Amino acid sequence: MVFKRRLGPFGIGGPTADTDLAPGPVLPGGRFVGEVRLKGGGTAFDIEHITLDLTARVEAGTRGGEHEGAVVFDRFRVGGGFRLDAGEERGLPFSVTLPWETPVTEIHGQPLGVVLGVRTELGVAGAKDKGGLDPLRVGPLPVQEAVLEALGQLGFGLTSADLAYGRIGGTGQRLPFHQEIGLTPAPRYAHAMREVEVTFLANAGGVEVVLEADKPRGLFSSGHGALTRFTVGHEGVEGRDWKAEVDGWMRQLAARHGTRSVPAPHGPGDSYSAHTDKGGRGRPPLPSPNRR
Repeated sequence: MVFKRRLGPFGIGGPTADTDLAPGPVLPGGRFVGEVRLKGGGTAFDIEHITLDLTARVEAGTRGGEHEGAVVFDRFRVGGGFRLDAGEERGLPFSVTLPWETPVTEIHGQPLGVVLGVRTELGVAGAKDKGGLDPLRVGPLPVQEAVLEALGQLGFGLTSADLAYGRIGGTGQRLPFHQEIGLTPAPRYAHAMREVEVTFLANAGGVEVVLEADKPRGLFSSGHGALTRFTVGHEGVEGRDWKAEVDGWMRQLAARHGTRSVPAPHGPGDSYSAHTDKGGRGRPPLPSPNRR
């Protein structure tokens, strides 16, 4: 399917533009292609620039609660510096690379409720006109898919997928927000954690997998959360026992809660723990599931 949005005219008889995105999902760090189709108005216009904004709907925590807003996380100039004659039609193909940390919007074709899009800006005679948001579909990298499938095999259940404004300390995060995939714990870990959040921070070398567990509140429990982090390369995904490896990660995470009934094995990857909010924003580590 090809998505189209028409930019509003620059006054009566102004130029218009449609942006077509190629069908199918793209991967973080991969290239997505499309075409901007221009149509001249009643007179000739000088097209100064044509720019694509990658936009995400992101949640931000404030004293007044949680709020959503649009965040532009990358910007590409795909054309400009030419005259578009009256009535002229011109197509401008483009191919641009997504940031490695671009959030995942779907898994096995099933949408997660994450809103990403491409907005086209047309600059003419010192004025700017932005079109609507063309939906951008992003699938998981092989490492991301393997980890999520292993969690499902272990009995963890998907509850939410949100974009949270803020940075996770101690990581190589580059974007001003990160994706939080919320999970209910597998039965064997239900006594140790109330909820788990997974964040993937990909880069050219691999993926940082950040796990955060919210400790169940009880008579002798403060309910604080803990973080643990593992780094996995892009190579060698096939043939790896992801179920056993991810189970080892979860054992370590449970052990960091002080739950000694689930021993922490010596697994691959580096890790750290914390008892504060990931972004340092002063809110509880795990918000209530936001079902979409």
